[in-house]
Amino acid sequence: MGWLQRLFGLEQSERTQVNPTTDVNRQTTPPERIGLNGEYDQSGLAKRVALAFDQDPDLDDIDTLWVAQTGSTVVLKGKVPSQDILTKMVSIAHGVDGSTDIDTTEVNIE
Repeated sequence: MGWLQRLFGLEQSERTQVNPTTDVNRQTTPPERIGLNGEYDQSGLAKRVALAFDQDPDLDDIDTLWVAQTGSTVVLKGKVPSQDILTKMVSIAHGVDGSTDIDTTEVNIE
């Protein structure tokens, strides 16, 4: 089960994108509120980060970490197998439009 399915109960489609072109007005919608298909989504940033994690085969088998957001901050919670994996996840999350910070204070390394 992928990140998007496990965390949000959603399936990837050909239309879902990590950094989609938007259907909403960018002047009034903050980038962290843009969803997988360019629509307004309160949890858009967290969903797009989960999709980005799904696209990296090195992150497939990690099911002990959760992704959330507080505004434009991506919040990671749970456990990861190594510091290298966490560093990679932080790097991927930073590459998602709308993320300004990554909070890893609630992540433990196994």
